[in-house]
Amino acid sequence: MLLLKNGTFIDWQTLEFTSVDILVEEGPDGGLRFVNPLAPDALPVRLAGSPGKSPLTPGPSPGGRGENPVPEIQRIIDCSGKFITKSFANAHHHAYSALARGMNPPKKDPQNFSEILQYIWWTLDKSLDREIIRSSALVTAMACAKNGVTFVIDHHASPFAIDGSLEIIAEAFEAVGVNPLLCYEISDRDGLEIAEKGLNETAAYLSKREGVVGLHASFTVGEKTLKQAVDMAERTHSGIHVHVAEDLLDEKHCEQHYRKRVIERLSDAGVLKFPKSILAHCLHLNEQERKLVHDSPAWVVENMESNLNNSVGFFNSDGLGQRIMLGTDGMHSDMLRSAKAAFFAGHNFDAIDYHETYRRFRNIHNYLASNNFSGDGENNLIVFDYDTPTPFNTGNFSGHFLFGLESKQIIHVVANGKLIVENHRLTTLDENTILEMSRKQSLRLWSRMDK
Repeated sequence: MLLLKNGTFIDWQTLEFTSVDILVEEGPDGGLRFVNPLAPDALPVRLAGSPGKSPLTPGPSPGGRGENPVPEIQRIIDCSGKFITKSFANAHHHAYSALARGMNPPKKDPQNFSEILQYIWWTLDKSLDREIIRSSALVTAMACAKNGVTFVIDHHASPFAIDGSLEIIAEAFEAVGVNPLLCYEISDRDGLEIAEKGLNETAAYLSKREGVVGLHASFTVGEKTLKQAVDMAERTHSGIHVHVAEDLLDEKHCEQHYRKRVIERLSDAGVLKFPKSILAHCLHLNEQERKLVHDSPAWVVENMESNLNNSVGFFNSDGLGQRIMLGTDGMHSDMLRSAKAAFFAGHNFDAIDYHETYRRFRNIHNYLASNNFSGDGENNLIVFDYDTPTPFNTGNFSGHFLFGLESKQIIHVVANGKLIVENHRLTTLDENTILEMSRKQSLRLWSRMDK
């Protein structure tokens, strides 16, 4: 077990501050035990490899399993003057875009969202191979871990390297220590044969791992593929992760080809009936579409910085309900940054305040828990060194969350009870090796894109 000593624990739900030692149990179902070493009825613990004992206050056994054993401590981390809280999670990421930073300009300067997809992202995803996918996933997982993100919902696309791609990503994430919930972005844009491969990859992955069924967007998914995806989600008791009305072209295409709006089409097909379904973006919905989303069990993901970067519009939560989460859409892996963007841009266009920003930031934990996904238990923690010049407490937490806390203050990260970042550095893999490999793979990717 891991012992975090002398820290101040912030409950992510109540925002209560407590000075306490924390015993952290390892494993996907591991729990926490809050202890006080000064209590007279302290429970003895044993440091691994040592016959001696030291006292800790009795508490409920992690997971509530029987009498307290004498805990054996493998590591002790001194958290004096530090804050401890639940780690973060990302509701919509694209690890396949990790090696795009600094790449050559596209062959044509995009003039709209359709051309951004055509000349940048669809050129990139067609150029991916297994080695580039693996490197992209490792870089993304490392960035997530160092930013305190221990759970990632990722939406992958590699139309000419589909087979086994999700397993490559899952293994890379797990090697770093980050928990993934993956899907493949099924689409007809490269032909029905490739769409079928996407369906097959999804079926193979869901036969052995947790995940959902991925779709690109309505305007690249025909009726047959949409039905097959929904049928698979039904059979596998999963849901659909799909881009929705990110740009007006999605709505215009749907009205032209199906004589209905995007959400109406997805609702008629059964996408919205699954509580595991994730609707990314949802920018250009009308009142009726918003009501359909509100009345469904599906979840929405806001990606403010990506929307700003693509000049597609601003997210507005009006009428959508409470099931709204935050993602980064492959822009980066810093969820604190994403939350601040949602607030700073959003309070000009949306009904969002301090409390609502934090609620959306943490809502992914409710999505994962309500759907019984593993890997986001209470033994996922961050320790941050925040030397604030002003009082920091339950009453003013939101102000510090938006105007003080930054990812660079995160010094230790615990995932599934295991210390995966210590003093800002990965403990699970060598960072320099990952970066050396990614630089080589990025050059290969850029060369393939230029052909």
